[in-house]
Amino acid sequence: MVSTFRRKQNRLPLPNYADTHAYLLTLCCEKRRREFNDALVTFCLEKLRAVAIRHKVDVLVYCFMPDHVHLLLFAAHPAFIPAFVRDFKQITGFTFKTRTGRRLWQKSYHDHILRSEESVHRAARYTAANPVRAGIVAAPAEYPYTGSFVWDRSAVVEG
Repeated sequence: MVSTFRRKQNRLPLPNYADTHAYLLTLCCEKRRREFNDALVTFCLEKLRAVAIRHKVDVLVYCFMPDHVHLLLFAAHPAFIPAFVRDFKQITGFTFKTRTGRRLWQKSYHDHILRSEESVHRAARYTAANPVRAGIVAAPAEYPYTGSFVWDRSAVVEG
């Protein structure tokens, strides 16, 4: 009998987005190109804030790595996270392509629903430590592209 390999889905089934949850998302740049610099991160943060307000999503932690971004989100009211991501990627991707002629984002994204308050704090620390694990900086506080729209930055990078 021939068995076929089934790739693990990187997106959750849509009914999982119908409740109040904390979500850990990873959005990758097209072909994992190292696109994020000061100007692009500043632009993306401005758009991320606007989209978060529109969709009533709290951005607990963001971490813009050179070729991808991690987002720890909380939806106090049931929010449709796929629409939030679609809007953010569409707005930033359109402007990026207009300026550079290249696509900014890979299709889709990876997501994970957190299960408890404890895991939210653990996920925040884990997200802020990504630049350390990647060997970019020695400590999370040294990395300029990590922060929060909800918590004080020091609580994210030093907590």
